[in-house]
Amino acid sequence: MPVNYTEFQELIWKKGRELYRDMPWRQDTRPYFVLVSELMLQQTQVARVIPKFEAFIARFPNEKILANSSLTDVIQLWQGLGYNRRAKYLHDSAKMITHDFGGIFPEDEADILRLPGVGKNTAGAILVYAFNHPALFVETNTRTVFIHHFFADY
Repeated sequence: MPVNYTEFQELIWKKGRELYRDMPWRQDTRPYFVLVSELMLQQTQVARVIPKFEAFIARFPNEKILANSSLTDVIQLWQGLGYNRRAKYLHDSAKMITHDFGGIFPEDEADILRLPGVGKNTAGAILVYAFNHPALFVETNTRTVFIHHFFADY
């Protein structure tokens, strides 16, 4: 059976409009905010992340402030999200951005991938959402939609 890509694309746009949720990292797409949200969202539901993200950004509004904070303070604010290594990754990434990149968030994929806790998908999200650069990555929910739509019989 041939695949109707136009039909699928229209379905995605329709569902996107219907299911859109306003999230703070969509309002301000600074790369630091995208990094924080992406690491928080790893294996954690959006409803739990939103208040934690807002509190985290209020306390650590940029890489420099986060880098100059104690890891203990970072982990204390992280409580309730689980997987504390993600908090350490953020702290270490902030230090790297502040010290190794002169306080400028890297815009090159290879440099973004050097940040602790950042893999191909997180780097792709940062490139796309923060810098509006094309990047190949498969976001988990998108992957699920593709599998369900194109491979429902398998």
